Amino acid sequence: MAITAATIQVDVVSAEASIYSGEAKFVALPGEAGELGILPRHTPLITRIRPGAVRIELPDGSEELVFVAGGILEVQPGAVTVLADTAVRAHDLDEAAAQEAKQRAEALMENRQGDFEYATASAELAEAMAQLQTIQRLRRRAGG
Repeated sequence: MAITAATIQVDVVSAEASIYSGEAKFVALPGEAGELGILPRHTPLITRIRPGAVRIELPDGSEELVFVAGGILEVQPGAVTVLADTAVRAHDLDEAAAQEAKQRAEALMENRQGDFEYATASAELAEAMAQLQTIQRLRRRAGG
């Protein structure tokens, strides 16, 4: 399908694989300074992204959710590229593993030995919380 004035090419990639590639009507994701919404012909932009869900609204009105653990966003008028540290399709997230990572990070933060350990645990906690929020969003969308 050709990209039109009403759509934008979206690519979500990680070091391991291409997670999503296709056209979209709208993309929303957690930018460094807050939630970003991107429509076709958006002003060029490069920014860091925080852990959370990339919500891709497809031309047929359905949505694709991809969890990213941070990375870089590049926006051009006809293309959005997310270069993620880690990216996983929302339906492939493991809730038990995310809950375990959250508990492990919280324990590390309570029993910290130094600033570096606290910062590492804090980053791990933010990623686990973002995964759990993405899973909850996917459940709400599915009606369950």
